[in-house]
Parts: sequence; structure tokens; C-alpha cells
Amino acid sequence: MEQRYLGRSGFRVPVLSLGTGTFGGSNEFFRAWGDTDVKGATRLVDICLEAGLNMFDSADIYSAGAAEEVLAGAIQGRRDKVIISTKATFRAGDGPNDVGSSRFHLIEAAERALKRLGTDHIDLFQLHGYDARTPAEETLTALDDLVRAGKIRYIGVSNWSGWHLMKALSLSERHNLTRYVAHQAYYSLVGRDYEWELMPLGIEQGVGAVVWSPLGWGRLTGKIRRGQPLPEGSRLHKTAAMGPPVPDEHVFTVVEAIDRIADETGKTVPQIALNWVLQRPTVANVIVGARNEEQLRQNLGAVGWNLTAAQVASLDAASAVTIPYPYWHQASFAERNPPPV
Repeated sequence: MEQRYLGRSGFRVPVLSLGTGTFGGSNEFFRAWGDTDVKGATRLVDICLEAGLNMFDSADIYSAGAAEEVLAGAIQGRRDKVIISTKATFRAGDGPNDVGSSRFHLIEAAERALKRLGTDHIDLFQLHGYDARTPAEETLTALDDLVRAGKIRYIGVSNWSGWHLMKALSLSERHNLTRYVAHQAYYSLVGRDYEWELMPLGIEQGVGAVVWSPLGWGRLTGKIRRGQPLPEGSRLHKTAAMGPPVPDEHVFTVVEAIDRIADETGKTVPQIALNWVLQRPTVANVIVGARNEEQLRQNLGAVGWNLTAAQVASLDAASAVTIPYPYWHQASFAERNPPPV
């Protein structure tokens, strides 16, 4: 499997990682994703390692920590063969300090994650969301301390806006603190907002994208098409309101464009959607999910080949939307504002 550098760092990661949101299933929301136990997760990890996929992404809120515990069981005895990324910031308890990016919460969250994962270090630790109440300096110094203690090796963020990330990068440079090298961001053929500001920032500042939900929150599985009801087993029945909003008509238009390329290539709708994301600037890694072996093997089929330039252009055109100000204004002057793609 292809390896890419994670942002402006010397750390290389596989282009695909396996998300563990389907592990555990300890509450209704995550059961809609999956409820894979240690035995099932071990089998998925076996398949991943055979294919060269050795990176596994989790978070403290995935099934209230159960996903990290299941992952720990699945990789037992082979920690040296895998890369672990996990996240914290969302509320993880009832206490007043069980949320956010304060020094108190981040250190507690990291220590608890280490215990659940059964390891002495986390390869990539990411802030799951922005915390406007905690000074950026407090957050960065706490993370820097964890890195210097050897408990975390690289740091990243998730779901931040451009100015939040740029401010933090400037503070890291000014105070010689560990720098964010990754942004776990939503990006898909039916959700291209990442391109407006975060992609140019990533190019200029050396921040690699770790893409979540590259299939548009389950909309690009190939099972959702114009004139057909939502499949009975789709997790969108229970989770649509929690995910990125996408007009149905836009989904249908994009899927029809993918179908035409599927006829040309013999690839599936998810494989084409994933391959498109993998060809975008700044993308270092794309997180795929799988409830079972069949889904995992299909997702693994997204690598080892590339869409043609004409096919990429066709998908670009079908998935394009009107961009907001000031981006449409800047795009009008390509001579001095060339597009990043």
C-alpha cells in the first residue's frame, strides 16, 4: 500500500486507515454504525495488515471508550506493527472538566486512552473539535508536554476552521511548541467545503488531511439512487441528522456521474469515490469503515489504480457547488489566485 508523509513531518502513513467507529456498539448511535467485538475486529485487523493497511483511528467517544478497548484486544501482541490515532475533546464524562481542550482534560484524556488501548504511546493524537473557551497556548503547551513525555508522537486537529488552525500554527512557531501536522477533516464528492480554505492552508503550511467520511456519511455506498427508497439497513435512518447535510438531488447527480465511470472501469461506486479523494492535494490518509470483511475488502479495492484525468474532471463537474464569499470572488481572478486542485 502506498505510504505518504503526514503533513510537514517525517512520519509516513498508509493512504488508508481503518476507522473503529464500528467497534463496540455500546449505545444506539454507534450500534447503527456497527457492534464489532474483539474477535470480529481481530479478523478485520488481520485483513488490513495483509493488505499493508496498518493505521487504525479511534476516539474516546466511540462507544464511550469501548472502541479503543476492542482495538486493543485486536492488536494484542502486535503493537509494534500498527499505527494508532485517536481523538479527544468531546464530552467524555459528567464532570465539569470532562470536556474541551484544557490542560486538565487533555492530559486526563490521553492517560485514559493509553490505558484503554493498552499501550505506552499514541502515534497521532488529535483534538476532535475546536474549544473556543480554552486559550490556544494552554492547549499547545499541554500537548507539547505529552509529546516530550513520550506519550504522544504527533498531534493533529479535527473539524477546525482555517483561522483556528493558522493561529495555533503561528503560536507553535513563536513559542517553539510541537506543531499540528494533521487535520482530520470531512471531505467527499458530496462535501467539498474542505477545498475552500482548509486545503490551501494545508498546502501552504504543511498540514496533511486525514479524511473522515469519504463516502459522504454513507451516501456514496452505491445503494442510494434516484427514485429508490433509502435501504432498510442504511445507518442514515438513525444518523442522518448528526452528519453533514447534503441535498438529495445533489447526491443523485453525483452518484449518476460515478455510475458512468463505474461502467468504464469495472470499479464500484465506493471505490471510485474513495479513489477521487485519494487524488486530491494535501490528502495523506483516508479513513474507511467496515462492519464486515466484505465491506473492508471492497474499500481496499480503492487503491492500486487511479482514475484518469478525464474521469476526475467529470466527477469534479458533477460534484461542484456554488462556493460562498469570499471564495467565489477570489476564484474569479485565477491569474493571481490559482486553484489548489
